[in-house]
Amino acid sequence: MEYWNGTAETMPREELERWQWRRLSRAMDHARQHSPFWAERIPDGITSMAAYTERMPLLYKADLLASQQAAPPYGTWPSLDPAYGVRHHQTSGTSGNPPVRTFDTERDWKWITDTFCTALYANGVRAHHKALVSFGYGLFAGFWGMHYALERMGCTVVPAGSLDSRTVVRLLVDLRIEVLGLTPSYAMRLIETAGEMGVDLARDANVKVMLAGAEPRSDFTTRTIEQAFGARVFNAAGTTEFGGVFMFECPTRRGACHINEPTVIEEVLHPETKEPVGYGEEGVRVTTGLYREGMQLFRHWTEDIVVKRPHTDCECGRTWDFLDGGILRRYDDMRKIRGVSVTPVMIEDVLRGFAEVAEFRSSIRTVRGLDTIHVQAEAAGVTGEAATALCARVTEEFKREIGIRPQVELVPTGSLPRTKWKAARLHDERQLAHA
Repeated sequence: MEYWNGTAETMPREELERWQWRRLSRAMDHARQHSPFWAERIPDGITSMAAYTERMPLLYKADLLASQQAAPPYGTWPSLDPAYGVRHHQTSGTSGNPPVRTFDTERDWKWITDTFCTALYANGVRAHHKALVSFGYGLFAGFWGMHYALERMGCTVVPAGSLDSRTVVRLLVDLRIEVLGLTPSYAMRLIETAGEMGVDLARDANVKVMLAGAEPRSDFTTRTIEQAFGARVFNAAGTTEFGGVFMFECPTRRGACHINEPTVIEEVLHPETKEPVGYGEEGVRVTTGLYREGMQLFRHWTEDIVVKRPHTDCECGRTWDFLDGGILRRYDDMRKIRGVSVTPVMIEDVLRGFAEVAEFRSSIRTVRGLDTIHVQAEAAGVTGEAATALCARVTEEFKREIGIRPQVELVPTGSLPRTKWKAARLHDERQLAHA
């Protein structure tokens, strides 16, 4: 097994824990001295990791937004003068909240790049590879770190963010691209586009490694992408608030997303009691960053539902614990509909099971006083009795898998939006109706 940084990735657990405490102590000292926001929040007398997790308050997105709005653009959160920043990024705002703005210093950006290098190297990316990064090169942090990491590793990088999907498909084939970075939603769009062009991506292209991140995806979507491209799809995740990649999928064990523990402390807490849960139990991921100097993060409540497992459950040799299946869903994405808990990934898993459905959009509406899921689906060439039958099959599959019956509407091909960004899969229109 090869590692980007073998010393860090195979560090004995006892040494790793000492390392984390030293980094955390240093980070808290820096924050107390330079950040008005953190000077008010970090308690005095924290002398151990146990004291830290017991006494340090949880940080919520609302806390960051309140600070930011009180003293724009970054609030009282920064631990350095923003003039030291060499990059500005902000969250996508897909949740409907204002974006969280961040900046990174030169040292921060080198660390962020290294976290991506760790992930890409583990996934099999090497210096001789040609890579295409297809996402909107905008304010969203997204795959910016991947682009710079690929350059650092010595890969040839094709930045395809502004290109249309047909051009991207041609580049994949003509340039014999081996590494592809994009969102799962856009991967599905490329599969659709390639089919329209008569291109068999598994046969005609040369993709070997895919990093499909920035949004949760169902197992069915993963299998569909891998089959269409003939390539292994890996998972990785980072956040704008944290800065770098905090987890990446191991090639040794499917779904084992190792936590980059020398750079981050990952707690898993019960979503309601806020108490720690054990290995193998679902909970909300709480993040503490150990390296970023400009915008520091302590005990950030992420809303990500995860299951942590010990490193010994994976045979790759890394001593870093892992999140089983990565981010399973978001706690704040869950909606109660007639007493049933529904998430966007659950809906996607049902709809991706129908070969006729090319794209879809779902929303929650109030119909005759009852909360109802309304599904719009594109199904090329399906009309008349076949369309009626498809809607009935989708409805019954929803009922069987999720427990409720939706309203299903077939819409013209190409009428639903496609995006290279995070796809908003479930729109709660009840709030709009009552606004």
